[in-house]
Amino acid sequence: MRIEVDFDRCQSNAVCEGLAPSVFEVRDDGFLYVINENPPEDLHEAVLAAQAQCPTQAITVSD
Repeated sequence: MRIEVDFDRCQSNAVCEGLAPSVFEVRDDGFLYVINENPPEDLHEAVLAAQAQCPTQAITVSD
């Protein structure tokens, strides 16, 4: 699994961080960071949930 974020669309609302905090992080500067672009299999379900629930559809997941 590989994660990409369209930072032009991302509003750093932290929905993804709430669902997958070991993968996504909104830092004090107000920007989203992908802290694990290739998460292990046990995090795939959480990452897919983050992709589905992203309000701006800024997250893309590929194999």
